Amino acid sequence: MVATALAVLGTLLGAIVSGAFQHRAAGRTEKAARAAQLRRDQLEAVTALAVAISDHRSAMWVRGDAVLKGDPADRVRDLQTRSHATRSAVTRPLVALRIHITDPAVRSAADDMVTATFAMRDAYDSAEALTAARRAALTAHDRFVDAAATFLHA
Repeated sequence: MVATALAVLGTLLGAIVSGAFQHRAAGRTEKAARAAQLRRDQLEAVTALAVAISDHRSAMWVRGDAVLKGDPADRVRDLQTRSHATRSAVTRPLVALRIHITDPAVRSAADDMVTATFAMRDAYDSAEALTAARRAALTAHDRFVDAAATFLHA
């Protein structure tokens, strides 16, 4: 009878230990899956913002160039409408970045990039001013990508 009781106790203890190990393993797997999904979301936020701001920078360049060349008012209005659409397209990935990345360096670089690109609208005075504003926006874009890469590879 004692042998049977010990066998039952041993079986129960084995089941408890095995269950605890399985629970821990499942928890680690779930945690790893969440971390992988967050990393994918972070990479998508960075990429989407970089693409959206590049589209807007391009639209602002074309618009500014048209203004400086004295293109017809209809063309300038069409380009203005396009640049408004590309500016609006920056909002979603910028919000996603703020939700998924709390790193101050990445956020600061993103803000600098957006500010520099939006500032191109104030540089329609001359080709030199527009070129300088574009160069500043490109430099800010590169700094953002570098900061995001550093964060994502840490």
